[in-house]
Parts: sequence; C-alpha cells; structure tokens
Amino acid sequence: MAEPNIVGPTLNSLFETDPQLKPFESDFQRRYSLFQRRLVELEEAEGGFDQFSRSYQTFGVQRQANNGLLFKEWAPGAAALFLTGDFNDWNNVSHPYEKKEHGKWELYLPPKKDKSPAIPHESKLKVVVQTPGGERLYRISPWAKYVTKRLDSNTYDWVHWDPLQPYLHKHPRPKKPESLRIYEAHVGIASPEGKIASYTNFMVNVLPRIKDLGYNCIQLMAVMEHAYYASFGYQVTNFFAASSRFGTPEELKRLIDEAHSMGIMVLLDVVHSHASSNTEDGLNMFDGTDACFFHAGPRGDHTVWGSRLFNYASWEVKRFLLSNLRWWMEEYRFDGFRFDGITSMLYHHHGIGVSFTGKLSEYFGMQVDEDCLVHLMVTNHILHTLYPDCITVAEDVSGMPGLCRAVTEGGCGFDYRLAMAIPDKWIQILKEYRDEDWDISDIIKTLTNRRHGEASITYAESHDQALVGDKSLAFWLMDKEMYTNMSALVPMTPVIDRGIQLHKMIRLLTHTLGGEAYLNFMGNEFGHPEWLDFPRKGNDESYLYARRQYNLVDIEHLRYRQLYAFDRDMNHTEDKYGWLASERGIVTTKHQADKVIVFERASVIFIFNFHPTQSYNNYRVAVGPPGKYKIKLDTDDRQYGGHGRLEHNTEFFTEPVPFHDRPNSMQVYIPCRTALVLANEEIDYCY
Repeated sequence: MAEPNIVGPTLNSLFETDPQLKPFESDFQRRYSLFQRRLVELEEAEGGFDQFSRSYQTFGVQRQANNGLLFKEWAPGAAALFLTGDFNDWNNVSHPYEKKEHGKWELYLPPKKDKSPAIPHESKLKVVVQTPGGERLYRISPWAKYVTKRLDSNTYDWVHWDPLQPYLHKHPRPKKPESLRIYEAHVGIASPEGKIASYTNFMVNVLPRIKDLGYNCIQLMAVMEHAYYASFGYQVTNFFAASSRFGTPEELKRLIDEAHSMGIMVLLDVVHSHASSNTEDGLNMFDGTDACFFHAGPRGDHTVWGSRLFNYASWEVKRFLLSNLRWWMEEYRFDGFRFDGITSMLYHHHGIGVSFTGKLSEYFGMQVDEDCLVHLMVTNHILHTLYPDCITVAEDVSGMPGLCRAVTEGGCGFDYRLAMAIPDKWIQILKEYRDEDWDISDIIKTLTNRRHGEASITYAESHDQALVGDKSLAFWLMDKEMYTNMSALVPMTPVIDRGIQLHKMIRLLTHTLGGEAYLNFMGNEFGHPEWLDFPRKGNDESYLYARRQYNLVDIEHLRYRQLYAFDRDMNHTEDKYGWLASERGIVTTKHQADKVIVFERASVIFIFNFHPTQSYNNYRVAVGPPGKYKIKLDTDDRQYGGHGRLEHNTEFFTEPVPFHDRPNSMQVYIPCRTALVLANEEIDYCY
C-alpha cells in the first residue's frame, strides 16, 4: 500500500478554536516535526509503516509455505536462546536459536518427513533464555498467540496456535456510525451464573440484547491475556493472545463476526500504557534484563500500579506495539481501540500526585513524554490511513489539548476522549447533596465543559463505580431496597420511586447534553442490583459477584425490566433524531429554584424537571424552529416505571414569542422528576 506524503501541520484551525494555544505554537510544530521524522525513518529502514506494523508476520513463530516453522525473537540482553516444549520432550538445549543483528534471534524447524509441521497445533512451548551469567530462564514468546493457565498454578503456558481450519470471517466491517452508542462489556462476567463466561455465551446470549438496546458499538474489556483475573484485564501479560479463560481465538473471531452481521462495531480495550510485572508468563525481564521492552531502573516502574513502563523511544518497542494493533485489526477484525491509561503515557509524572487544573502550561514542557506523544500520533496516523472507519478513543484525565484533533492539525489524532468528569460529578451529587440542593448550573457546566472541536464520549457511570467498594448510580439511589422492593406488583416505596425516576433522568441528560458519543457499562442500563467483585483471596476466590444478572430483565414483574426498556427507547430515539452527531445543545433554561433544565439540540427540545415535588403547568420553554411538537420520549411513561401523568397525543404549538434568546416558545406541563424529549412534527429528521 502506498503511503501518502505528510504535509503540515495546518494549525490555524486549532488556534481558531482555542486562541489561547497560540503561544505554544512552537511546541505543536516540534511535535509534528518529530512525527514526520518518525515516518521517514520507518520508510527508510523498514519500507514504510504498513510493512513495519505487520511484524507479527515475521516475529514469534511463522509457518512457511513448505510447513517449516521459523521462530524469531528480539532479546538483546540474552547470551543464548533455545526452544523447548512438547515437541522435543522439553530438552532445553537441543534447539538453539541463531544470533542475528540488533538483538534478534532465529530458529528454523523443517517439516517432518510426512511434510507436516514439526510442532503440531496446541503443543506447549517455551523460550529458554540464557543470561550472560549462565542462568537459564523459561519465557513465553512476546508474540505468543495463545496461552493457557496451568491447572496446578496461576502460571500460563505458551500454546502453539495453528489450526488446520482457522475461522474465516463472513461479514464486512460496519461503517463508522454518525452517532456512536457504546456498550462496554467484559466477556467473563456476562452471565448470571457464578463462573467465567465464554465468548460463545456472549455471542449467543448478550449480543442480541445489545442489538435490541440500540447500541451500535461494543467495547470489549479484558481480552488481552492477563494472568490475574481480578485485574479487570489491566495487567496484561500476553499482548497478542486473546484470553484463553473465555475460549479459543476462533471463538472470539466468531463473536466479532456475528456482531458485524448485526451492524455492530467492536472496539478492543487496549493497554499499551504499561504491562504486568510478571516474568514467567509476561514481558517483564524477557531477555533477563530489566530493560528490553521497558525503561531500565526506576523509570521503568509504575509506583502505583506495580507494573512496567514501555520505552516508547525504542525502535523494537514501537515495532511491537504498532504490530500489536495491526494484529487485532487484521486477525480478529476489531474496528478500533479504547486506549487505557493515556494520562500515564503522556507525562513523565504519569499523573501520579498531580491535580490537573486546566492551565495550559501543564500540557507542555519537560513534564510531557514527547517520545510517547509522538508514538500516539504515529499510531493514530497509521490506523486511520489503513482503516478509514477505525475508531480510537483516549482515556485521559488531564485534558491534553489537541488530543482529539487530526494529526495534520497539530493534534494527536484520536477520534474521541472519555468525558471522565461526568460520572464523578453524578456520584458526588448523590453522595453529598439533597435533591432540593442540586446545583443546576454546576451540573450543566460539567456536562458541557469540553474542548470545542474535540469529540467526547459521555457516560453517567463508569465500570470502576460498579466495583466492590464503590456504588453504581442505582445503588446510590436505591441501595438495599433493590433486593426487596423492585416488584411492579406492589406500589413503589418512596426510595424506589425516587431511584427509578432519577436513574432515567440522569442517564438521559448525560446522553443528550454531555458529548458526541455515549457509553454504558454492561448491566447498568437496567440498574444491576449488585456490585462487581472478581474472585480473589479477600473473598475466598468467590465468583458470586463476578457476574451480570441479565435474567432479572426477563422477569416481567421486576422493575429492572422497566429501566431496560427506557435505555432501549432512549437509544432508538437518538438513532432517529441524531443528537449525538449534531452540534452541542443550546441551553435556554437553567432555573435553580425550579430545578428545570431546557435545551435544544438537533432541532429537538429536551426538558428536565428535577424538582422532587413541584410540577409545573404552562411552563414556557424556548424553541428555535417553529411548528408543532410532540412527545417522543417521556421518563414518566408507565412502561418505564413512571406515573403516566402526560398524554402523548398532545400537540404543542409554538408561538412567535421570543424567549431566552430563541425566536419562538411554547408552554408545556412538566411533572416533577420527569424528563421529556419533544420533536417538531414538521421537520424531516433524516441526518
């Protein structure tokens, strides 16, 4: 594939959006020059980024046309390398690698006499690393495609994965949607049963629910292999291996293919910010040194996470990480990535003990790890050049300017950033304030405080808040009554009534005002009644809470079903009117005493009355386009656990009465603790 010449950057657009960045023009220019130099180096040394990022086709183990096997590793600190395993009865010296230039090692195994590979599919292997001091270390290849856990320990084995009939994808990738609605999911907990669920279970039992709910993208967590299940997938040991605890690589491929058949994109939660400190089954000290893939000495250790930090200036580390992304895109046909821990990557201080205040000086200067920043620029450039519909998401708490601007505009090239302050704000409100003391202006400020020209993914609660020790929104709202009073066969208690209504309103306000895409963590859509706790020593290795009780939605008389129905209809309403893909909402009312918020987005009117007891008759709301409006979504609808106080056939006609800087207005009835979505019947909303 021809790789286009890169010109630029064209910084005018960036500075027009945020003129305060102009004094840092030299920083943007320098970063872009480093980016250009990196691409030139790849062209000169490796034949371009396309070939360089396909190094998974030459490293690790590769079956040749004649069924011979070629093994290749990078281990610059090793004195010698050997291959051992089932194929040679675990002889650790009989099959030495040959030393090549630049710390590379190679071994070729010719086919057997019957022309079959010397190492059969599913054989166990190890790389034996001999250090200069004579010590022999047993390691898993960094490029291993499949590893499995030993029955007698927590250690993982490298399993040679080379099936005679690999899974072939049948369905094309979906196109990138205008409005992105993400369902964040963890395969292992995607079952009501107290066990590790499988890729197949997810495909059969969860995918149809995601489709029904109206999500068009899945973000899969914990797929990259991790020895410690309770790490939630964030202590990766084997970067090219899909977690074997959920099934085989072929079963994951089938899951993704099935999602594509439903028009659903699949993102991988990728962890390139750090790696597990494990040695026997991880990258750490692969060649016997504390460097290799990581910074040597203290710089290579993350003091909070207890993990190792990549050396992004290293040529071979760049090869490894870029090829890792291409592997998941090509082999499994993922559609993009959510990059974890970007803040740790961007700064030498890794965000440890740093409170980002938004001062621009925090994002420039010596504290920025420009080796990593440029690596991310190259990463996004490669992915978006080779895969135009690829989606990349940055998890960054710092607010780095330009993170989600195009590389050619001086940015880092991500498509979206997570609006991480929003779920924190909702939890703070529920913890610290009575309903009548909610600060309406502060809520709006949090939901709208994002960089112009950089798309954000909004979400009401994070997966961290579902973990034991914290509480989900449903838990903060209803707590123990979720176990006893969620039956629709009996009247709602005051606690359940408040919880049901606010759960819907918080999610709808976040969905409609907070960003350009929306994310939900699995189970939160129906107010999952239990926290998430992975098996660990502290709970006697119990799987009781390492599950999602989707079965609760299937019980007709439980109110979880009502919350599910609202989440489904919220997404389908967005799919029709496209507010996520439109310009930001124009807030016309933020009345502190009334606890009312009104705004307009995508020519749709959104009305929220958070007052716990006060309903309003003939409440005037500002409107842009004139015409006849009707209710399209009502949190007070009985099917969603509401009180049914509104007649949905009511037609609201605008009047040419200017109000709150809009040319028109109309009067509506707004019950307490109710949110409404009103659409203009005279507008064609195809977007």
